Amino acid sequence: MALAAALIRCPSITPEDNGAQAVLAEVLGALGFSCTPLRFGVVENLYARIGEGRPALCFAGHTDVVPPGGTDWSVEPFAGVIRDGVLYGRGAVDMKGNIAAFIAAAAAWLDRHGGRPPAALSLLITGDEEGEAVDGTVKVLDWMAERGEIPGFCLVGEPTCVDRLGDTVKIGRRGSLTARIVVEGTQGHVAYPGRADNPVHRLVTLLSDLIARKLDHGTAWFEPSSLQITTIDVGNPASNVIPGHASATLNIRFNDRHTAASLGAWLGEAVAAHAPRHRLELSCSGEAFLTEPGEAVERLVAAIEAATGVRPRLDTGGGTSDARFIARHCPVAEFGLVGTTMHKVDEHVPVAELGALVRAYGSVLDAFCG
Repeated sequence: MALAAALIRCPSITPEDNGAQAVLAEVLGALGFSCTPLRFGVVENLYARIGEGRPALCFAGHTDVVPPGGTDWSVEPFAGVIRDGVLYGRGAVDMKGNIAAFIAAAAAWLDRHGGRPPAALSLLITGDEEGEAVDGTVKVLDWMAERGEIPGFCLVGEPTCVDRLGDTVKIGRRGSLTARIVVEGTQGHVAYPGRADNPVHRLVTLLSDLIARKLDHGTAWFEPSSLQITTIDVGNPASNVIPGHASATLNIRFNDRHTAASLGAWLGEAVAAHAPRHRLELSCSGEAFLTEPGEAVERLVAAIEAATGVRPRLDTGGGTSDARFIARHCPVAEFGLVGTTMHKVDEHVPVAELGALVRAYGSVLDAFCG
């Protein structure tokens, strides 16, 4: 697909755009969309719409990509090479291929309606999803809300499928809370522990207690919340010195039984119980959210099944996505390519799968926009 290859040829590693959104604006403008570039900080974003009234559907995606990584690519990562019916390049799956497929579907949909869409359609494309995600979707949504552009439903083009196109739709995501704990002690000689206060002992006991705590047993749509320790650091080069401090970092992926605030309060109490002298730094990259299955989700599922012959499984697993911001404003779900090679060396997608996604997105457009 020419548009997907053209987008891959723009090395838009977060937060650089390098022409990717200009490519989209040119194509969308030729189709009759009004395009509004939105720059926040150093991030390029694009909002495009066609039709009258409140958009019935918004497609959300991102043109930024992660770095190629490694040197063992079989092709140049940003060449957009098609070889043996397969498109290679960084972003082919996550998610320039998905964006190109949706625009191709929109072009066919507009053609069927003689360029006069029966309902308004919009696209929210950011360049800040793979990075800090502070100057992208979240700020564009604020801009949209001020202008009455929040859609009736939003579809995020993340690569959600596991084994074959059509097998998975995501209707929610777990929240993510990162905690850095610094336990202060009193440095001293290991031979005289009574004159010191070993922070490592306090930290190890604390972490053991946190690991032993089962946060929940899962919910109807979410697996059990998970606490994982990612690093323990002391920085002590001497074997005969009790250090003055010790630190650890952990991450909690939590379901909709919790909030970042409730988990932060629990962590604060647990740390204080083991270490009166401590620092606790909390960072939440997103709360858990769920789009309750109902008429809109069923319409999406039926449209995908009609086009692919596969009835999608509803899922909430995986990491975070920009859907966590969209969920604050309107119902949202995610659907896109099979994600097997995303972020990997030789990221690629069969051209035939892109064609199938065009048909699936076309079915979704018919279901939501007529």
